[in-house]
Amino acid sequence: MNKRQLGSSDLHVSDIALGSWLTYGVGVEADHARRCLDTAFDEGINFIDTANVYGNGAAETFLGDALKNRPRDSYILATKLFFPMDADNRGLSREQIEKQLDASLKRLNTNYVDLYQCHRFDEETPLEETMDALSEAVRSGKTRYIGFSEWTAPQIEAALAITGAEKFVSSQPQYSLLWREPEAEVIPTSATNGISQIVWSPLAQGVLSGKYSPDAPPPEGSRATSDEMGGYIGGLMKRPVLEAVQQLKPIAAEAGLSLPQFALAWVLREPNVAAAIIGASRPEQVIENAAASRAKVDPALFANAEAIVAGAR
Repeated sequence: MNKRQLGSSDLHVSDIALGSWLTYGVGVEADHARRCLDTAFDEGINFIDTANVYGNGAAETFLGDALKNRPRDSYILATKLFFPMDADNRGLSREQIEKQLDASLKRLNTNYVDLYQCHRFDEETPLEETMDALSEAVRSGKTRYIGFSEWTAPQIEAALAITGAEKFVSSQPQYSLLWREPEAEVIPTSATNGISQIVWSPLAQGVLSGKYSPDAPPPEGSRATSDEMGGYIGGLMKRPVLEAVQQLKPIAAEAGLSLPQFALAWVLREPNVAAAIIGASRPEQVIENAAASRAKVDPALFANAEAIVAGAR
């Protein structure tokens, strides 16, 4: 498993990370989730991403139990806050950062996380308050570094301009062959300021696995058929998108890869990407996706793939 430096930090993360959104503690049974986690470690994955809101704490609780017998320095652990935990607890105020970080640490059964991320930008809290509280979290030792998810370039720049505040080392955007918006501003701004991308949904909610045919119902047991996991995939289940994805299969085969491996390798071609987060419900998926770390692909094949999906996005 290849490792990449996370921004200006001293963290070196596996370029395939294991995520827990919609899966562990939520849509995947605990024994299956534990086997996926064990397989990730077997494959050399050392980077685990979660959030307080995933399963309203259930994903963190699962990880706290599943990781408790592993040496703490054998993995890099990231979590997030912002979205409502209940009617009274949301956002990035000082009170919430202190409260939610402590609650996450308790669920995760650890004294610190390696990366604490703002799950979104908080329009209702002064940015100075947020950055001061995050900086205090670093100084207290409860997190080693800080990051954000889905912030705009102006929001990133505003945070970096605050004197005395800790600097962000990571950005977590949605990014895939079917969603390239971060390339316009977020990636260039990040690259200039020592911030790496940790990509979520690099397989576009599984659509880039190629499992969804434009001419057949979704396979039983897939994310698209799951009440717990399928709520975010609907916008991608359009005939032009599914037809374009099917056309990618021979290109992936020419590269000697499965389509998921090819799609992950495409994300990892970007130098500013430190890791692509995968969500797996079966160990075999972890093994297949982890192999993308070592893939070597002719850039011309990536260009062909980009041309095919350009008209379908």
